[in-house]
Amino acid sequence: MLNKPYTLPLQIQTIHRIGRKLDLYVPRIVNAPNAEAQAKMNNAIAAEVQSMLKQLGYVPNSKTTEINGFYEIKTNERGLLSIALNIYGYTEHAAHGLTLIKSLTFDISTGISYSLGELFSPGSDYVERISGIVKAQIAERGIETLQPFTSIRPDQDYYVADKAIVVYFQLYEITPYYFGFPMFPISVYSLQSIIPDNSPIQPMTINN
Repeated sequence: MLNKPYTLPLQIQTIHRIGRKLDLYVPRIVNAPNAEAQAKMNNAIAAEVQSMLKQLGYVPNSKTTEINGFYEIKTNERGLLSIALNIYGYTEHAAHGLTLIKSLTFDISTGISYSLGELFSPGSDYVERISGIVKAQIAERGIETLQPFTSIRPDQDYYVADKAIVVYFQLYEITPYYFGFPMFPISVYSLQSIIPDNSPIQPMTINN
């Protein structure tokens, strides 16, 4: 098993973006050991925020769509940064607003952002294994779904927190609106057999 050298947590600044109908707190990484990796991470965060604003119908100096947003740091240790962006948009005359949560998980040494499938060994059955765990949690927790749950998407939204991969679904994706965001924590130890040594979450499987 590969043991990566100890790395300090990244320094994160909060940038407060204010504009017409816009009130948004976003993260910016500063003073990272690798300037190139820092730039990649900040660019990826900025691109994700812009994508979310577009999905919510916001344009600069919008007259009809109001935006509020913040972020949460889920993991900032062992060479891994996992953050969640939470943005709410409300358009005039709509029945209600809509919230999006999107997350990014980075290897801080390279600045690369990893999709869910890229955490696991190529060709592994991660979709089936995670889907089975999610299905069991739905039953155990009595979660009401719009349709019988069958499977996660290969690129399902997730973040990393407390030695767990938290797989989650957007509003309306599998549950009614009033349920909010269904989230399913999955211990990294339960998936350890398909986590390769070069995975950014491999250090999370070391029990210390």
